[in-house]
Amino acid sequence: MNLITGATGLLGSHIVEKLMEQGRPVRALVRKGSDTRILDSWGVEKAYGDVTDRESLTAACKDVHTVYHAAAAVGDWGNWEKYFVPVSIDGTVNMLDAARRAGVKRFLYVSSISAYGHPNGAGMVLDETAPLGVNLHKWSYYSRAKAEAEKLVWEAHQRGDVPVTVVKPSWLYGPRDRASMPRIIRALRAGKGKILGDGKNRLNLTYAANEAEGCILAATTDKAVGENYNLSCDGHLTQEEYFNKIAACLGVKPVTRHVPYSIAYNAAFLMELFGHMVGRKTPPLVTRYSVWLIGRKCFFSEEKARRDLGWKATVGYDEGIQRAVKWCVDNVEGC
Repeated sequence: MNLITGATGLLGSHIVEKLMEQGRPVRALVRKGSDTRILDSWGVEKAYGDVTDRESLTAACKDVHTVYHAAAAVGDWGNWEKYFVPVSIDGTVNMLDAARRAGVKRFLYVSSISAYGHPNGAGMVLDETAPLGVNLHKWSYYSRAKAEAEKLVWEAHQRGDVPVTVVKPSWLYGPRDRASMPRIIRALRAGKGKILGDGKNRLNLTYAANEAEGCILAATTDKAVGENYNLSCDGHLTQEEYFNKIAACLGVKPVTRHVPYSIAYNAAFLMELFGHMVGRKTPPLVTRYSVWLIGRKCFFSEEKARRDLGWKATVGYDEGIQRAVKWCVDNVEGC
């Protein structure tokens, strides 16, 4: 039995889908009131509970061989104590404890390349030996939570609580993406798309189904126990190429306007500062995290996953972008 947390999210749902395609038994941890229509259409077994509710995790982990822990507080805005700590940090501790008590044989923790912090620099290439939490922005709660949770995961592994593997996804896209792709589509349709810097920087961008395949490989390969993998790229794609491939799918004009990275970064900081001063509940138009995600010059290497796991992109960028855009146009209002 494979237990997936965050199963209604972008990556979690693709992990569920790929496991079922492979004929593997799946149980999804879902909160009451969650939209489980896609899981129900696949006939997925559901365990109602929450990573913040320790008692609910006992039944969820019963007879489970492998945990795919993808649930987390996601986004570049929110309250640290009320959102990120209980879900991403305490929730991970709760899952580790439940897995230990249930005798789970493998625990795959879905971290993020953001756990490395926010390094940047032309020509900088980072692999799995890079330290966590470097150059974190003030209020960069998502990245901070991922870094702190990952450290706790490694501590549990070293204690012998449960055999652990960690994967670090990058920026994800694909069908069921209701976050970044719809925002890009709306901006391009409105003629408001802008490229940060010269647009020649290589993106760490991964199709969600490819990412799910990498997660399953990491969770089922014996040599991956105790290892950490950047599942961070499907090939070579620049920022400019990405936006203009989306524009081509939409039949709109390519993006030609540029904004210097430093100006966008500083403007984002001012927007964040104002947002925190007035107590905004929703993120500002631009955050430093989003500027770093799109415009950074550094790159996170996925070569270890290629070598150790045999991971490769089943779906390339051209096909993946077409699928992702079509899904958004068909399913997300305003696209």
